[in-house]
This record gives sequence, C-alpha cells and structure tokens, in this order.
Amino acid sequence: MQDNNYKRFEASLRWLSEHYDEQPSLSEIAAQSGVSEHHFQRQFKKWVGVSPKRFVEHLSVQHARKLLAAGESVLDASFETGLSSPSRLHDLFIRHEAMTPGEYKLGGLGLTIRYGVHESPFGETLVGQSERGLVTLVFIGAGGAPSAVAEMKKRLPKAEYLEDRLSTLQLVDKIFAPAWGGELQLLLAGSPFQLSVWQALLRLPMAARCSYGQLARSIDKSGAARAVGTAVGTNPLALLIPCHRVIRADTGQGGYRWGLERKLAIQAWELGLGDSAASS
Repeated sequence: MQDNNYKRFEASLRWLSEHYDEQPSLSEIAAQSGVSEHHFQRQFKKWVGVSPKRFVEHLSVQHARKLLAAGESVLDASFETGLSSPSRLHDLFIRHEAMTPGEYKLGGLGLTIRYGVHESPFGETLVGQSERGLVTLVFIGAGGAPSAVAEMKKRLPKAEYLEDRLSTLQLVDKIFAPAWGGELQLLLAGSPFQLSVWQALLRLPMAARCSYGQLARSIDKSGAARAVGTAVGTNPLALLIPCHRVIRADTGQGGYRWGLERKLAIQAWELGLGDSAASS
C-alpha cells in the first residue's frame, strides 16, 4: 500500500459501507468513482491488495457473522495462552508497557514526547514518541494538525512536547512499510479500565472481528459494553491498538473515531495482507 490513495477511494468506501449488503457489481462500484471498471479494479487492488469483489464479500453480513462468531474463540484462545500480542501488523511485533496509575495521575510529568505530522496510506497522521515507546498515533481530522496536537497534549498535560519530524518519520516508515521485521514498543497511558480494554484489543489477530459485548466479557465486565465502547473510542494508538476490528453485535460496522471510511480502508488493507500471507 505504497500510494497515498485513501482520499481517492474515500467516497467509494463510504458508498460501499451503505450498499455492500446489496452485493453491488464492479460496474456499480466503479460508477461511484467516475472511472472505468478496468481502471477502478486495477487501482483498488493495487491499493489494498484485494479486488473490489473480495472486499464486498468481506463486508457482507453473512461473512461478518462468521467472523463475529469466530471472535469468541479467538479472544478466549488469546487469553488462555497468555500471549501479549498474537496479532501482527504484517511483520511488526508489538510490545507494550503501561504507565502506572501514579505516573498517569502525574500527567506525564518528567516525560519528553517528540512528535511530528506525516502522510500515511490513510491520510495525515500525528505521531508522538517518548524514550519508553510510542504514545500517540492518530489520524488528523477536519480540525487539522493544530487540533490533533492540542488533543494529544490534553492526555498528558505535564509532559514536555518537542516537534521533531525527523525522529518520528522513522517510526512512520516502519509502521506503514509493506514488509518490515522488528519490534515496536508502545507506552500506554490511560485509566486502569482503558488499559484493560486496549490490552484486550492487542490480543485480537489481524482481520479478526469481535463485538463490544465480547470485548467486555473478555475483561470480565460482561455488563459494561457501553463503557468498553467509550474506551475503544479513546484509543490513542490507531491501527496498532486495533479498534478497527470491533464491530456491532448485529454485524454492522459501528463507529470509528477517525471516520467509518478510514475504518473500512484499514480493514481492506489487513484483508489484503492476510490474503498475501496465505498465498505465499
């Protein structure tokens, strides 16, 4: 996914999110983008690694139900084995450390966070890292970079923030590279409840799906699906803590902090990565 084509496909992804259950043809999908079927098919497959038809199948209610039904065993197996992160972002192995409650209450005092704004396959991205690991990876919305930076600083208001695009660029290259082997350290900063939800998300394998209720049960909070949804929505590390893998119990996509179209784009990308791995 080398080309930054997210904006080019945003309208098509929005249309697919509303019409996938109609099993639209390639000609119907391509018509929404205003280009020929052949060009749309070629560019879409180049971008996400799968054909538009394959992605429509992935979004269909029948297929989503299968994914959701499998989610229970996926979560259970992950917890039983005690794996900290069985999911992989292609060849990227993720380790994480959580701030202690005391550290979190101090608001990041003594922590230096270097940050930068960069282009990514899913649009502009704000990245912030400390010596202990990556603390922020968010997509920039309508408020622009200043709004995203201000929101980042609210989370840990007493940390020192230094704009340093050169150091964060190295992280962006690693995270979005099509094949990079190595480790990435995350520093999770949140309440104990938020941490438990984010750590559960880290156990979800790539392209798996679970509901908010399943996620709540996995942390022994079976009656807290709504609170779990709120914690999912405050995830400070897009893509890496995979909140895009959570869907509604009725198999609808549900919300996404950075927009439904971006959620679908990330799901499509993961689907393409999974298909590539299966065929290799």
